[in-house]
Amino acid sequence: MKQFPKALTQKLQTREANNALRKLPVPNNLIDFASNDYIGFAHNEDLFHKTHQYLVEINLKINGATGSRLISGNHNLYQITEDFIAQFHQSESALIFNSGYDANVGFFSSVPQRSDIILYDELCHASIRDGIQLSNAKSYKFQHNNFEELEAIIKRCHTELVEVYIVTESVFSMDGDSPNLEELVALSEKYNCHLVIDEAHALGVFGEKGEGLIQSLNLQDNIFARIMTFGKGLGCHGAAILGSSALKSYLVNFARSFIYTTGLSPHSVATILTAYQHLATEKQAVEQLKQNIIHFNQEKVQLGLKPIFVYSKSAIQCAIIPGNEKVKTIATQIQEKGFDVKPILSPTVPEGQERLRICLHSYNSEKEISEILNLLSTFVF
Repeated sequence: MKQFPKALTQKLQTREANNALRKLPVPNNLIDFASNDYIGFAHNEDLFHKTHQYLVEINLKINGATGSRLISGNHNLYQITEDFIAQFHQSESALIFNSGYDANVGFFSSVPQRSDIILYDELCHASIRDGIQLSNAKSYKFQHNNFEELEAIIKRCHTELVEVYIVTESVFSMDGDSPNLEELVALSEKYNCHLVIDEAHALGVFGEKGEGLIQSLNLQDNIFARIMTFGKGLGCHGAAILGSSALKSYLVNFARSFIYTTGLSPHSVATILTAYQHLATEKQAVEQLKQNIIHFNQEKVQLGLKPIFVYSKSAIQCAIIPGNEKVKTIATQIQEKGFDVKPILSPTVPEGQERLRICLHSYNSEKEISEILNLLSTFVF
């Protein structure tokens, strides 16, 4: 076997020296405070059986085979599922992608044109940033949730001949916080900008039926595009871009991550449809998650932990514990007590912003939430 390139070896050694080398986690039986399965759909046996029963019932009616959706992979379930998603989210159309990463890369690499401008929050997800890097448009970042700076940038670069796209997330994956979306909508409309919102960590969490933060605020008609990712709240693979029929047609024609890939199998699409149908009719898990978030926030105040946490009303709760070594040590101590929490290290987050990322779920009990916060209090103070 050829020798591994020296430059790559050096990069790995540097990561290891900084105590920041990523390794695949080993499966465990700890109490789950780490996964994105916020409302328990990933291990819901009822959903599993419903998906298979649905496939059995419609098996003879499925047309299509594996391949790009533009060639042979556009089986009938796609249209049924996209129509259901669009109706659920009060959108004119929906287009399914294989993942949230594919959706963001496909959108940002194709929609903004060479003469356009993209303005994005500095903490936007890597998939958004990678898509922007592939775009021919100019791009500028603004400080996290700082709309005064955003407006100043708009004023500097805005003309009637330029399309401006403002990009943010309704719930940020590493902080769990949210921007003031009403203020952002007002700002985008003031300057006639196109607002794009990634709702990956809001689906299944916010709204009466888990529709997401945009719909819970009744702002869906003010958004140019919403990216809904299914690998979090819905516990399955894939994503959809919501928007106008014209946007869907454009993406089908120009989004390379949609065009040049094999479409999802009928089983995968049926899983998405079944999850959405369950979300539309069963509110118990969504409501239980909301109660757990309230309980968590009340407990951290009582224990004096509020100052170390990023403000969040979402399922993502982050305690800032600077230093890779320190945060890894505390995570290990909590894991040894039976709770699965993950340390988030630099360079994934900026140096000095290392943290414990605690994910709440509908299936976590109030007792478990209280216990993990008591442990954290013991190890931090």
